[in-house]
Amino acid sequence: MKSLQRIFAIVIKETRQLRRDRLTFGMIIGIPTMQLLLFGYAINFDVRHLSAGVADLSSSAASRHYVMQMANSQVIDINYQAASVDELEQLMREGKISVGIHVPRDFERRLLQPERAAVQLLVDGSDTVVQGAASLLAGAARTSPYNDAPPVAEVRTYYNPERRSAVNTVPGLIGIILTMTMTMFTAVAIVRERERGTLELLITTPVRSSELMLAKILPYVFIGLIQVTLVLLLGKWLFDVPLRGTLMNVYWISLMFIVANLALGLVASTIAQTQFQAMQMTFFVLLPSILLSGFIFPFDGMPRAAQWIAEILPMTHFMRLIRGVVLRGASLQELSSELLILAAFIAVALTFAVRRFHKRLD
Repeated sequence: MKSLQRIFAIVIKETRQLRRDRLTFGMIIGIPTMQLLLFGYAINFDVRHLSAGVADLSSSAASRHYVMQMANSQVIDINYQAASVDELEQLMREGKISVGIHVPRDFERRLLQPERAAVQLLVDGSDTVVQGAASLLAGAARTSPYNDAPPVAEVRTYYNPERRSAVNTVPGLIGIILTMTMTMFTAVAIVRERERGTLELLITTPVRSSELMLAKILPYVFIGLIQVTLVLLLGKWLFDVPLRGTLMNVYWISLMFIVANLALGLVASTIAQTQFQAMQMTFFVLLPSILLSGFIFPFDGMPRAAQWIAEILPMTHFMRLIRGVVLRGASLQELSSELLILAAFIAVALTFAVRRFHKRLD
């Protein structure tokens, strides 16, 4: 009986301590809620609203009806009009479209020759889910309300014609690994200094708060670059993942992403009181980064609200950058908008972290 009383007393003590820890208590409620919303609302296996471009060189009534039928399927949203296949390929290399529709000038004549392909569908093969959706799209449209047979469509898969999942997964894994390690390492390192009391010793030195925080993250920059190199080597050796862009571009975008995650870790370190809280906050960032960035599910297939949230995450922009460089061979100029967004995120996060850290010092 006395043993039960002692156990009950400790349970009450732990409950009171948990109630005082507002951040942990918020995580207890926040993490299940976030998981429910992400898996139940944002994650969509039924791919819809993929960005598409059209090069209708025929401009006939049959070709316009065919393109309209494709748009009405809701699998694609026609956002770009192109004058040639080369323009469609350029849009795909820049990551602006996932599907390109090429209607040749002799479209109507090809309809009378069933052995010839009347339409070409250009598909971004860096995402296997998009490949599957495009294949279904090829047989869905008709040239007129009175024609039951769809025209023969040739599906041209770019960047991953063998449909190997590793080609799509390995570049994205660089982002997942960097998000998990860089954010956690920085957040935990700062909090650990505070718990051990060594942070106060650093504060008494002439080092400014901005200099202190920059010095804390610089060693992890080199660790992150080593991780990038390791993933690239293993990906090439084990899975034969191609590198169509330049290696220097890969390191540049990885460097920016590493700094972005380190800045995010600094922000977490100014909020967390303990190392356990810092790890909780890292998980709170990691889960949306995996599910909303386009790593597992196509970004265009997610609901609009989920896309707005995903645009805030640096992982979303890095995913477009790394797949653009590694798989599509895109240049940094072609992906400049994503680089600017990452740079803006770094500036805002570092400024917020330094100012909040300075307030804590006071």
